[in-house]
Amino acid sequence: MAELCDACWDRFANEMAEADGATAAPRPDPGPDDVSWIDPPTCPRCGAMVRVYPTNYDRWVSLAMTELPAKDVPEPFRWRLAKFPGRSPVTTEIVAVRVRGVDPLPSEPVVPAHLMMCVMD
Repeated sequence: MAELCDACWDRFANEMAEADGATAAPRPDPGPDDVSWIDPPTCPRCGAMVRVYPTNYDRWVSLAMTELPAKDVPEPFRWRLAKFPGRSPVTTEIVAVRVRGVDPLPSEPVVPAHLMMCVMD
């Protein structure tokens, strides 16, 4: 596996994000003493609630709130949520991973990208 410099990695990750539709803004990161309310994320185009997750290549994607069978989700919009392995036995992060390579079974649940379900006004 090749190691990329920071500029090359950013260019590569941005190209992947553009192709995958992973162009969401990161969730706010409140400080430990911040007790203010954080509204759930919503789509700026249609106003629907979304789940925003980091991808496995350091970008963010808006996902639908429900899982659907793979047969109902076109291939470019299929995502899975994976637990990021850390040094601790407690899961510290969940990342969104695009379903590629091996197609899931038709009945296997996947998380569709919100873009597939977005209904613009």
